[in-house]
Amino acid sequence: MENKKIYRVDSLNLEAGKVSFTPAGHSSKADWKTILSLAFQSVGVIYGDIGTSPLYVFASTFTDKIGHKDDILGVLSLIIYTIILVPMTKYVFIVLWANDNGDGGAFALYSLICRYAKVSLIPNQEPEDRELSHYKLEIPSNKFRRAQKIRHNLEKSKFAKIFLVFVAILGTSMVIGDGVLTPCISVLSAVSGIKPLGQEAVVGVSIATLVALFCVQSFGTDKVGYTFAPAICIWFLFISGIGLYNLFKYDVSVLRAFNPKYIIDYFKRNGTKGWLSLGGVFLCITGSEAMFADLGHFSVRSVQISFSCVVFPALLSAYSGQAAYLSKFPEHVENTFYESVPGPLYWPTFVVAVAAAIIASQAMISGAFSIVAQAQSVGCFPRVKVIHTSAKHEGQVYIPELNYFLMVACVLVTFCFKTTEKLGHAYGIAVVTAEIITTNMVTLIMLLIWKISIWWIILFYVVYVTIESTYLFAQLTKFAQGGFLPVSFSFVLVIIMGIWHYVQKRRYEFELNNKVSSDYIRDLAKNPDIKRVPGIGLLYSELVQGIPPIFPHFVSNIPCIHSIVVLVSIESIPISKVALEEHFLFRHVEPREYKVLRCVVRLGYNDQLGKPEEFENQLVEHLKEFIRHEHYILAAHDHQVEDREISEPVSTGSIMSLVNSSVAQSTHSLSSTRTQMVMSPRLEEEEEIQFVEKAKEQGVFYLLGEAQVVAKQDASFLKKFVVNYAYHFLRKNFRQGEKVMAIPQTRLLRVGMTYEL
Repeated sequence: MENKKIYRVDSLNLEAGKVSFTPAGHSSKADWKTILSLAFQSVGVIYGDIGTSPLYVFASTFTDKIGHKDDILGVLSLIIYTIILVPMTKYVFIVLWANDNGDGGAFALYSLICRYAKVSLIPNQEPEDRELSHYKLEIPSNKFRRAQKIRHNLEKSKFAKIFLVFVAILGTSMVIGDGVLTPCISVLSAVSGIKPLGQEAVVGVSIATLVALFCVQSFGTDKVGYTFAPAICIWFLFISGIGLYNLFKYDVSVLRAFNPKYIIDYFKRNGTKGWLSLGGVFLCITGSEAMFADLGHFSVRSVQISFSCVVFPALLSAYSGQAAYLSKFPEHVENTFYESVPGPLYWPTFVVAVAAAIIASQAMISGAFSIVAQAQSVGCFPRVKVIHTSAKHEGQVYIPELNYFLMVACVLVTFCFKTTEKLGHAYGIAVVTAEIITTNMVTLIMLLIWKISIWWIILFYVVYVTIESTYLFAQLTKFAQGGFLPVSFSFVLVIIMGIWHYVQKRRYEFELNNKVSSDYIRDLAKNPDIKRVPGIGLLYSELVQGIPPIFPHFVSNIPCIHSIVVLVSIESIPISKVALEEHFLFRHVEPREYKVLRCVVRLGYNDQLGKPEEFENQLVEHLKEFIRHEHYILAAHDHQVEDREISEPVSTGSIMSLVNSSVAQSTHSLSSTRTQMVMSPRLEEEEEIQFVEKAKEQGVFYLLGEAQVVAKQDASFLKKFVVNYAYHFLRKNFRQGEKVMAIPQTRLLRVGMTYEL
């Protein structure tokens, strides 16, 4: 039939249109038993950082002696309202809702924005990606025009696109910096409770503890975290009980600090000195960002319950008790926590404190692993080996290279700084910068996606930017005393991630501009000199549409191709997880008989590619399913054409209506003539599936192009340095593609090609 020659099934569009909605993460509408169970688990996983802050907050705030008794009330009042406004109000009740299908963090926010506006510099705006079930159709509303105007302005602005990806990279860098500093300050402050030891011994024990902590990371967050999880629950019981004991024993009147008047009096009395002390006060909310970054393992409701019912009252009790103790013994401010512990509970508290400090470290180390894995999946970080360590928790990963880097960095930082006071100066800048980035990105989400009242948005932005900027400026005054450390970390990481992202983007554009016409395959099919060899050949390319320039380069060097060739594109989608049935999209490259197909493998930033055997089996099974579906559509189309006697070609858009009509007609009795018409496609289908299975048995082979990237001769000096030297250095010293994908070397064929950017 002539129509069949014109007609073509476009799987990349068709398959994308028939996917099911499978949101990642735990539903906020889960039953209460599940919510309470998750709430209990979250106490032991995400609150280690903020929970161990009572170890060092008063010591970091009063770096000199306490000048006036009411200064204790002023600082306690600052602590109380900082906890109420930032972790409680901002994170627990607002920011947690700005998740990307259950996942949080800087890149999750960036990905969420990119789904609603074409502001990404990363090539992820293919039509197939926008058809994913996670992409929701917007319904017009009264505030829709405001969001549309903002979206159009963002899409037109090159500066906005660059700034957004820079902010995401900077936020990632700060979290990695936090992953270095949290273990240092938490473990050092906990170990300092060993009274007989001198400072050098405390540093030595802390370093040994840190090395042991990083050595067990390969077991995975699940095993490491849950081994010590009960210690955090006991820790909160200890600090709340000790706090209440000190409060009623020494001075219950410190509860007057709930009156914010003491904050005003504190600043009047201390002036600049009081403002500088905010750097220490801010440490009471370190770990707030962890509630958002680790959201993927729990649910919004479970985190809200655990923080409001357990963590919040325990922290208020601990700080109030320490303030009551200091009102009687102000000279003990240098080691307030351990000095305020009753004698019989001292050593049990010390043991629990060390365990809690390790868990606090574990939470931020795991956060650093997760966020680097996210950054790598969207082309903003050099290739590293990402190992998924838990079958139960999809976001738990381990990165060996990053683990060794963090271990060495932690040991050096602990050895050089030696005290929690100096570390506190460095620690605060990383945390507050990450929180300011979150505030700005959530504000943009409010405008662009939530479309709530402008007055609520202004109130949110003004309140939190004012609070966090004040804390940031207070921290920056201590830049020379240690604050330079996170800034230096971030500077190096931003340069690495920026260079990698820039060159990867230019590489993609080169392939897009130099892709080969589909006529090349037709010519290839007619060329008698090109031999077909048994097996399936997987040619990797970053292009979703078109034939990559590396393919004809393969053929010209090796004049033979496999019996089935699949042009595979691994596409990183800016969402957390793609359902398994949505991973593979196929399309035939004409002519169909030549057995060359396009395949797009769509992965979210929390998905894993799997082992080679597993990936090959999934690909072949989805290929056979595609063949069955394609033949079914062709048969349905032929039936419709025969019944209607249509001589015009049928468009791809009408295929689904044809299928539905065909299914409806199948409920009626079919004539023997139609039955005979169905038999032929069925035989063709079985033959094609058997051909695929036989090719699979003969072997799956991987074809990788070794693209040497160089700058053009007339390029600027800066571009030549970035492309020819900096990018080349990163590519040489990080993992190559076949190592990341764990491709067996015995089935790998590489051909080199030079890209001039």
